[in-house]
Amino acid sequence: MSASGTARMICCALQRAQTQAPAPARQALKLWVGNQQRRRKHTHKWRSFTALDDWVSKEARPISLRQLMVFGRSLNAQRLIGSANYVRTELPRRIAHRLRDMQTLPYCVVANPHFKEVYELYYEAFDLLRRVPEIRSLEDNDAFCQVLDRMLQAHLAVTPELAMGILEVSADGLLSAQELDRFMNQILRSRISRRVIAEQQLSLAETLRSPSSSSAGAHVPDSEFIGKVFLKCNAAEVIQRCGQAVIDLARSANGQDVVMPEIKLAGHLDTSFPFILSHIEYIIGELLRNSVQAVIERQIRDGTAATRPPPIEVTICESSKNVVIRVSDQGGGIPADVMPYLWSFCKGPHSQRILDNLTHVPRLSSTLPEVRVDEQQAKAAKAGTARAGGVGSLSSLTSRPPNLRLGMGLPLSRIYAEYWAGSLELQSLWGYGVDVFFQISKLGNKNEQLLTRAMMDAV
Repeated sequence: MSASGTARMICCALQRAQTQAPAPARQALKLWVGNQQRRRKHTHKWRSFTALDDWVSKEARPISLRQLMVFGRSLNAQRLIGSANYVRTELPRRIAHRLRDMQTLPYCVVANPHFKEVYELYYEAFDLLRRVPEIRSLEDNDAFCQVLDRMLQAHLAVTPELAMGILEVSADGLLSAQELDRFMNQILRSRISRRVIAEQQLSLAETLRSPSSSSAGAHVPDSEFIGKVFLKCNAAEVIQRCGQAVIDLARSANGQDVVMPEIKLAGHLDTSFPFILSHIEYIIGELLRNSVQAVIERQIRDGTAATRPPPIEVTICESSKNVVIRVSDQGGGIPADVMPYLWSFCKGPHSQRILDNLTHVPRLSSTLPEVRVDEQQAKAAKAGTARAGGVGSLSSLTSRPPNLRLGMGLPLSRIYAEYWAGSLELQSLWGYGVDVFFQISKLGNKNEQLLTRAMMDAV
């Protein structure tokens, strides 16, 4: 769907919502609709920077998984309203910093149509959120959640737009790959952070509205989730679930005659830790997909596609503070001409192919691996291992063809890993295979890793 089509869809939905939303949030909904309508009529409009300057002067207030868990464990109306006001003031300050980042880019870069589209989306979101009045009641929060939900949907176009803009700007030589990657890292990390707090608010509101919530509050010490935080994320179960989805995807891409590699698990299989399920699913899904496809392609090149390939070995190692997941394959390693661009959003000689592929993916949540889940998804949902509803887990599917490569799986996976103070490293042995090491902070006490204004200005 085009950007204008998306805007029209959102406007229609929000116009319906205006008739249902209570004051004062009805005013915010009306403003959002007006912005979208004006945007279709006017491509260029002057804006005062005074409001933006005020918000840029405020640094983001990072949170940790543990804070999300503690705050949502004994949920009641007062806590939910307090959380809503945190989100109400935190989102515009985080968006303001990204707008300032874009304003500091060379004009020839930000004039790129893909960057312009993202800038418009961000400024309209900022302009709306900074005007939302204080949330004082559950009815106000419900209307605010409608605004958040519409924004999350509208901003699904951001990641493909950014990726295409990066590739075009890089191909034109307008900015170095190092500078573009630094910008992309900042803007995507901030995007993840905003989706985390917005989706957490939506999930907490849904929890309080559920029939199991008592008037005294929703006490959920035994629940598997607090908002979007999966309290006991079992690494082995995630790997098995993602592995089956990746095998199904590979089979649909390569045909039934190609023998799939086995995914073998070893190590501390009972390891569990608090995490956001969609984040770890994205990382594990991308790592396994890369390994499975590499092994299959090597078998096809060697003319042995009908024989059992070597397995992909996944080892889980738990210590007192961290969990390390190693994914090892015998897919032949990474070619020398690909290695320099492995962690970069700029793909050098491969840019045009990636750019062509991205045109087929107009919307992407950046929180889910593009894999197919059929029976396994249903079984996981029944077993309570997958959270129903929302965007960003294996229960959410995209229309991306299984053999369509976007070239940003590894760099985006590293951003996800580092967001919660983890890491993602890769060792390639050309002619043999690849080892990837994914480290997770298992205690949930590390703040989200955000870049401050001072840190960015010092670069």
